[in-house]
Order: sequence, then structure tokens, then C-alpha cells
Amino acid sequence: MTARVLIVDDIPTNVKLLEARLLAEYYDVVTANSGAKALSICQEQDIDIVLLDVMMPEMDGFEVCRRLKADPKTQHVPVLMITALDQTSDRVQGLDAGADDFLSKPVDDTQLLARVKSLVRLKSLTDELRARAQTSQQIAAEDALQAMNSISAKDGSILIVDTDRRHAERIAGYLQVEHRVDILTEPMDAVFQVAGGSYELALVSMSLKDFDPLRVCSQIRTVDQARGLPIILMADEADKPKVVRGLDLGINDYISRPVERSELMARVRTQIRRQRYADVLRDSVNSTIALAITDELTGLYNRRYFDRHMSLVMAKSLEQERDVAVMILDIDHFKSVNDNYGHDVGDAVIREFAARLRRNLRGVDMACRFGGEEFLVLMPDTDVRVAELVAERVREAVADRPFEVGLSRPISITISIGMALYENMDDTPEVIIKRADVALYRAKHAGRNRVMVDAA
Repeated sequence: MTARVLIVDDIPTNVKLLEARLLAEYYDVVTANSGAKALSICQEQDIDIVLLDVMMPEMDGFEVCRRLKADPKTQHVPVLMITALDQTSDRVQGLDAGADDFLSKPVDDTQLLARVKSLVRLKSLTDELRARAQTSQQIAAEDALQAMNSISAKDGSILIVDTDRRHAERIAGYLQVEHRVDILTEPMDAVFQVAGGSYELALVSMSLKDFDPLRVCSQIRTVDQARGLPIILMADEADKPKVVRGLDLGINDYISRPVERSELMARVRTQIRRQRYADVLRDSVNSTIALAITDELTGLYNRRYFDRHMSLVMAKSLEQERDVAVMILDIDHFKSVNDNYGHDVGDAVIREFAARLRRNLRGVDMACRFGGEEFLVLMPDTDVRVAELVAERVREAVADRPFEVGLSRPISITISIGMALYENMDDTPEVIIKRADVALYRAKHAGRNRVMVDAA
């Protein structure tokens, strides 16, 4: 495995010795005689590992390492510190600075090559993961740009708030060529109007009779579905100080009277396009979050989310002295389903099982796909009696009706369930899940299609 190695040492003899050893193993070697030079090289080149001497003038190796690890561009580059210091405190200082490993002088060839190969391998893996993350970011950015370019600003839903009906109807006449427009001449009803409609833009006159237009705007924003609703003020020259105040309060834009048709259309299009773009991005973020915590095949939570949530539930149960039960469920003889019918049918069985599981749990229970054909269910505030009743209900829901999975005949499926309770203060999520897994093994050994409880 080839890699680019940076050797940093202010003593030329040390540099030459290390360089000769690494070149003999076909590494690409770069050298620096100071900490400042090393930092500069790491910024300009793709370095795979840094061999860093500790004792250097001006900037010692600890400081160089700290700076490398503090920079997002270089923090993933492994640093192998080479030192004549043999005190434990020196190694602790190096670890605190972010060093990945140490070598003592005089450097042993075998240890040098072993450490370099190990850290280069780690760097290669890190680079791959960073590249995947960067690809994901690029795809997200491309999708966002594509969404922005593809969004139409036509056929918007607009509310005009104006006590002067003639003026409101003239503005509506400009907009109705491209949009759907409602007029509200009673500002006191603005909250109800917005709550009952799906508006994408509000145009509010600054000349409302007997009403403060900025207060009307703030009231509109109190409606949950209108918190991000774009608002454009229609203002006279004398209203400028209040318009500035409105912009400070979050009003999106204003247009001066007399309103010019083309300017109005342009400003309306801009706000509607931004609103729709924000909605697309919001949906994308929500989708990304959902993917991060749910299993794609079943729609249940994934193991990552389960582990974190279980820790929270256990902490709360300990504080409030409440019961917690965990059950682990496994589809019996699932391998034979895949072997006899194929993985597509196996996936269909898993999806149908997840659906039946979801339907037969209580609202407080949380299910996740543990992996493959295994599932976990977290049952807060649940004693053993209730937990067994729920487990039996799930087991019967699976066994009593064959699975329709697109074959000529439905498949009979059964499950085995192991259960454990949070009964000891020292229990961790891993311990409880392990006990439930032991109970599952007992259920399998006893003939499958049954529930077993493992008490602490």
C-alpha cells in the first residue's frame, strides 16, 4: 500500500534515515525541517501520514499536532510522533494534542513500518468515508439547485389584506392572470382567514383603517401554518419608517404606491418561488432525518435510534421507579424462505411481519429492526404480565394467518420471542438485550413459535 508520508524533523540526519527506510518500501516521502513548513505542506498537498519529531525549535511537535487536529482540512491525517522522551506525561501530552501513535528514538525499523502501514490503512478508510459524505453533500446540493430551477412561481395562493376594497380589487386584477387571489377587508379576521386557507403569500396594506398593519402581520404569524408565510407590505412614501420597523420584525418585502404592475408581479413571483423552495428543502431535510433513524425496508426505527432512545427510557424509569420490558423477535426458519423462494419474497415477508407487529403493539411501545429477520420492541412502564400479553398477541397475529407475498399459495410464518425486564440498577441496554436474546434462544430450543421470559 503506497502513501505520501511527511517527515518533520529539524535534524537532517534523522530525516535522511527515515526517508531511506520509507523509500525502500516505495512510499512517497515529503520532508519539512520546521513545524511551520509542515503545516504549510499539509495545506498544499494530500498527506497520508505525518511522522513528527517532538523536540523542535520555535514550534514543537505538540503544537504542530494540535494545529493539524484543529483544522478541518487536516484533522483526519494520522500523526505518528517520534520522540526521545520516555515519560508517561509526555505521551499524555501527545495524546491530548491529538497524536495517533508514538515511536521512541532510536526508531526500530519493524515498529516504524508496522505503525505506518496501520495508520495509512486507517487513513485510507477515513478518506473513503469522507468521500462518501462529500458525495452525499454534492448530491444534496445538486438536488437543491435542480429543485430551485424547476420550481414554478405561478398559480400561487395569495391573500390581500386591505380595508380599501377598490384598491384591493385593482391589485387583485394585476395578480389574477397568474394566481388565485382572496381579498380580506376586515383585518380583525386575518387570523381566521389564514388558518382556514393554504396561502403562499400575503399582501398587507399599510393604510388599514383603524388597524395597525404591523400588528395584523404579527397576528398572521401566530398561526402555525403561517409562521413562514411571506408578507409584502404595500406602503406610501410616508410609511417608510414603519416599513423599516416591519422589515426588522421579519416582514419579507415591501412595494411602494402607486403599485406598478410589473414590479408587483416580479416581487410576488420571487416570494412565492422562495416559499416553495423552502418547502422543498424542508421536506428534503425531514426525509433525510427519517432515513437516518428508520429502517428503509420496514419503516420501523433502526438500531441506532433504538439504542439511544432505550438509554433515555431506562434513565427515566430509574428516576420514576417504573418498569421497562424489552422483547426480541425472530422469524422462524427465515433462511429457508430466502432459499426456497428468493430474497424478494423474503423482503416481502419481513415487510408484512413489520406491519403486523406495528398493528399489534400498544401506542407506547417502540419497535425497531434489529437486523436481518430480528426485531426489538421497547415497552416502557410495562411489567412482565402485560409484556407477555402483548408478546402473545403479536405471536398469534403472525401464526394465525398465512402471509400473502405474491406466490400462488400463502406462506405460513411463525416467530419466537425472548423477553427481559429492567430489574437491576446496574443493568445497561446491552445487558438487557443480551438477556432477551438468551430467552429467545431458549424459545428456539424449545420448539419455536413461543414466548420465553428471562428474569434477572
